[in-house]
Amino acid sequence: MIKANSEVRTAMKAGKVPAWAIGAEIGVHENTILRRLRFELSEPEKQKYLSIIDKLSAEKCAK
Repeated sequence: MIKANSEVRTAMKAGKVPAWAIGAEIGVHENTILRRLRFELSEPEKQKYLSIIDKLSAEKCAK
């Protein structure tokens, strides 16, 4: 069984970006992020999450 939002989950793991960091960027709790990932996101929402993950991952590498 393939989990919903596998692209976002893979990007989170690859970039070592935790749910709490994405939540802090959006302004919601980490549990909200994890709940939203249970069901497939719309394409604009998915792109929003992926761009936040890229940004946070790049910031980690810059340190």
